[in-house]
Amino acid sequence: MLTEHSVALAVPVVMTLAGHDPTGGAGIQADSEAIASQGCHAVSVITCLTVQDTCNVQRIEPLADYLIEQQAEALLADMPIAAFKIGLLGSVEVVHAVHRILLQAPDVPVILDPVLAAGGGKDFANDALLGAIREYLLPLTTLLTPNVPEARQLAVMGESLDEQAFALLDQGCEYVLLTGTHAATERVENALYGDGKRLRTWLWERLPETYHGSGCTLAAACAANLAKGMEMSKAVAAAQAYTWGSLQAGRKIGRGQWLPDRFYWRQA
Repeated sequence: MLTEHSVALAVPVVMTLAGHDPTGGAGIQADSEAIASQGCHAVSVITCLTVQDTCNVQRIEPLADYLIEQQAEALLADMPIAAFKIGLLGSVEVVHAVHRILLQAPDVPVILDPVLAAGGGKDFANDALLGAIREYLLPLTTLLTPNVPEARQLAVMGESLDEQAFALLDQGCEYVLLTGTHAATERVENALYGDGKRLRTWLWERLPETYHGSGCTLAAACAANLAKGMEMSKAVAAAQAYTWGSLQAGRKIGRGQWLPDRFYWRQA
């Protein structure tokens, strides 16, 4: 017999650890919308406060490591977390805090979207931060979702995209979904890597606009699908289709990039 408590537990819970974006295009709000859209419950741990608009980021203020850990520990003690989604980190201290959080739930899938620059061009990463991500987070990552510039920065070695993806696998990631929105190709090519090889490739129509929060949407949807128990390739494929739909239905609300409509399906 189902009780009220057992019904509540049937909804997978995804913890997003990311920055707060006041525009709602990326960060915590984007993750929460994407996770909810996929039928999961989002709980949030804010890693950084930001000052930004749809054009660019003006300032990032990482939170103190103990505040990040306290946010996560309160949630971990209260409810079962089915997946972690990690976004903007902002400092080495934040990386260390996130690392300590992940160690408390070693069997939970970790989806890492390495946010290293804003869509408007502002750089978020330096050598120390990149080194900390490689050392402390990549070995705990179930699925890494870098774009082409992020893969190049994190991989260190490898001339081709395949070689860079293999280098990221060698650094400890179980799977890498390399997204091709930044590549100079007619269609967007996304590739999933694992077990030392390219597992699957998808081609998507390249949409005409630029979007704020597309990477957050994709990674959060992947996290939700994995939280629901989907196999990796199917989870990634479904997340891409959902993300493409949210971008196609996107809107230009501010002066800069377009914002995805993560609940576009409600109008279908």
